[in-house]
Amino acid sequence: MKDLLENIYREAKIAAKELCEKAKLQPGQIVIIGCSSSEVGGEHIGTHSSPQIAQAVFNGLYEVFSKEQVYLAAQCYEHLNRAVIVEREAVPFAERVNVVPQPKAGGSFATTAYHTFKNPIAVEEICADAGLDIGGTLIGMHLKKVAVPIRLSVDHIGNAILLAARTRPKFIGGSRALYDENIL
Repeated sequence: MKDLLENIYREAKIAAKELCEKAKLQPGQIVIIGCSSSEVGGEHIGTHSSPQIAQAVFNGLYEVFSKEQVYLAAQCYEHLNRAVIVEREAVPFAERVNVVPQPKAGGSFATTAYHTFKNPIAVEEICADAGLDIGGTLIGMHLKKVAVPIRLSVDHIGNAILLAARTRPKFIGGSRALYDENIL
């Protein structure tokens, strides 16, 4: 189990580093993470929630994002209507909801985030700048409107499929409009 957890931690850390680079994340931006610890451990989503696996994934991601001053937001499972656990300072004007995630109600990853963050709050929605979907958790509802897939060198964390995305501003104005190539 120790080797498995170390491998999961390492894969999560690599994914976070690559996402920061490829999405050109800046301090203060938000990354939404959906993580099925069941899928990471080789089981079907929602069937074998594992606090140990969630902690390994969280530690790898959080180490990188904290260093880059990027906020990690943890998507809860459908039992909590995919609420998001995030540091209060990341979303100072967001409307807070009252729920505390648990491994079987919200998921082990969101539970880990809730117990690790300095001042965690739960919100119903967020508009994140980038995201990692670990195990088919469907994070799209929490990304800004124009999401762009990113290919990472790591396509799994443990046994879970890993998908990554960044966002970009909408192109508006039609064929005569000029666009800033630096923000694509």
